[in-house]
Amino acid sequence: MPQRDAIFPKDRHALYEAHGYSAAIRSGDLLFVSGQVGSRPDGSPEPDFPSQVRLAFQNLEAVLKAAGCTLEDIVDVTTFHTDPETQFPAVMEAKSEAFPQAPYPNWTAVGVNWLAGFDFEIKVIARIPAES
Repeated sequence: MPQRDAIFPKDRHALYEAHGYSAAIRSGDLLFVSGQVGSRPDGSPEPDFPSQVRLAFQNLEAVLKAAGCTLEDIVDVTTFHTDPETQFPAVMEAKSEAFPQAPYPNWTAVGVNWLAGFDFEIKVIARIPAES
């Protein structure tokens, strides 16, 4: 059975410590990234929704980078939205910037009523590239 290795970005944000979780777990050639939100370094939410979504993607990229991955290595995406109908345009804009062309990762969007003060969260599974 592959060992689980915790992965953290260079600049860990306060939420990992406050809530006791790892940014990601590497198991074999897979990376399971915990839900990333648009949090500032102190763990507080970015109040502007489009900026919060962009910051969540930036936080995601930092975790991926710490594991030697990029957005292109993502195979599965799950996003959580507190108000999907009104938030979708901003999310789709960020999504099109992150994944500008096919093949796109598979994606599941879920409407929720609580995200601990945030309005958007993204979690992914990525395949870790083989070392050359």
